[in-house]
Amino acid sequence: MMFRDISAIAQNTYKENLRDKILYNLVIFGLVMIGGAVLLSTLTMGERNKIIMDIGFASIELFGTLIAIFVGIGLVSKELEKKTIYTIICKPVSRSRFILGKYLGLVVTLFVNVSIMSIGFFLVLATVHIAPSFAIVAALLLIFIQLMIMTAVALLFSTFTTSSLSAMFSLSIYIIGHLTGDLKNLALQLSENFSSAMLEMMYYILPNFDYFNLKGEVAHGVAIDPITVGGTVAYGLAYTLVLLVLACVIFERRDVK
Repeated sequence: MMFRDISAIAQNTYKENLRDKILYNLVIFGLVMIGGAVLLSTLTMGERNKIIMDIGFASIELFGTLIAIFVGIGLVSKELEKKTIYTIICKPVSRSRFILGKYLGLVVTLFVNVSIMSIGFFLVLATVHIAPSFAIVAALLLIFIQLMIMTAVALLFSTFTTSSLSAMFSLSIYIIGHLTGDLKNLALQLSENFSSAMLEMMYYILPNFDYFNLKGEVAHGVAIDPITVGGTVAYGLAYTLVLLVLACVIFERRDVK
């Protein structure tokens, strides 16, 4: 019964997302950026493959993140604005199942969109005679796991604040997540114990998106350790699970009347 409810909400969310024009615009822009990488690479001297790799991975991550945030923050707020959530929670469907269903629906949407951009990326690589490799697939997989985290972040904020604040908070988490290494270095340099402790706590609490960044290694042909990739995937899934539990707990206690 529980899985049937979650699956039904996920399917409905996926169908609703397909009607959102912003998804198509973002995916098209992503494909244009990936295709434009070939043109940009011809304007530079040397390292053509590296430029194509960098732009391709960056485009998939950027536009995937935009989809995760700006669609994720509306998963709950749209239902509240349209008053459709009252119909759902009046039925024998718990709020936690509602949150999980919404999350899975957006993850499926993300998977489809990232797959489309990845296919475009592989086609571009084929034009410059770069064959798919484990390193490239691993880099794309970690980008998708990062997007799963960002979706959970956006959904978490949407359970207790407005859409605009959710977007601001989510973008902040994305930016800080790529700077967590700097937070730890800054904590080591500070002499004040309280500030140093706060920064170090932020380092361990906030997601470290540097773990998911293999773009540099792939572009320079550095070997990728499958065990490291597996550990990073496990870290991402565990972090996502914690965020979803928090979102469910907060939404269960929220007054939506």
